[in-house]
Amino acid sequence: EMVAGGEERKAPLKGDLIVIASLIDKMPNLAGLARTCEVFQTSNLVVHDRKKMLADPVFKQVAVSADRWMRCDQVAVEALPSFLAEKRASGYTIIALEQASDSTPLHEFRFPPRAVLLLGKEKEGVPQPLLHLVDECLEIPQQGIIRSLNVHVSAACCLWQWRQQYL
Repeated sequence: EMVAGGEERKAPLKGDLIVIASLIDKMPNLAGLARTCEVFQTSNLVVHDRKKMLADPVFKQVAVSADRWMRCDQVAVEALPSFLAEKRASGYTIIALEQASDSTPLHEFRFPPRAVLLLGKEKEGVPQPLLHLVDECLEIPQQGIIRSLNVHVSAACCLWQWRQQYL
């Protein structure tokens, strides 16, 4: 398949993963996430303001050209509950990447064939009202003193684990 720029895109890999980054505000995180989603060929990256993101010089510098090779949709934070419900009704499992009392360690989790990965706000994580709407919570086991990884780094770990299961 030919894509923008006349380059040939590889055949799609197995697995259907939609990454929701609508809660993320910092442009370096969104850019790194876009690049990671393209590298691992997720089905879609969902952000809160696509036009602003694509126009940002920091995004362009960090993401390189990832946005040209991948699907990226816009869903406002206020619309996330209905978007998640719509995806669940379409057969997707809703997964939050969040440290919670009932979280499953990432290395023990088997991703379903159709999944939505909800990422939290920088420093704050996934808000409680949205946590009530997910089917599963995943966390990355950590040994250090610092409580969490950067959201883009956490997502990259998760996407690699997903891609390994669907090569």
